[in-house]
Amino acid sequence: MKVLLDTSVLVAAMVEAHPHHELGFRCLRRVVQGEVNGMIAAHTLAELYAILTTLPVTPRISSADAVTLIQRNVLTYLEVVSLEAHEYMQVLEQLADKGLIGGVTYDAIILQAAKKANVDWVITFNVKDFKRVFPDMVDKIIAPTTLV
Repeated sequence: MKVLLDTSVLVAAMVEAHPHHELGFRCLRRVVQGEVNGMIAAHTLAELYAILTTLPVTPRISSADAVTLIQRNVLTYLEVVSLEAHEYMQVLEQLADKGLIGGVTYDAIILQAAKKANVDWVITFNVKDFKRVFPDMVDKIIAPTTLV
């Protein structure tokens, strides 16, 4: 089974103080143990770094620690799916056709990577937001509780 983990799941998995840590950690553990084939959108690498380095946790996660966390917990176990320029434009055109603007753009990029990789599931804590982007993928978008 191929799953694409959203940034929200990875942040929860790597930050013990996160309220959803246990669920996120269980999802990532399934990938690490080889129970599922894990993937992420290339965009998630940058988003994950940005979030980890600005989370209001004590002690703060330094930029160096964030890179180490990403290398050890993400790049070691998850396949990165990159988009080409024309695929980004497809996303933007779909968003424009639906009148969707703002941060939903990043959800759409992640979903486009999931479509490209032909994953079985997209795992996110933001199910509602994700489902409004690509109606043809609604049945593949699930919360971590469904996977674990």
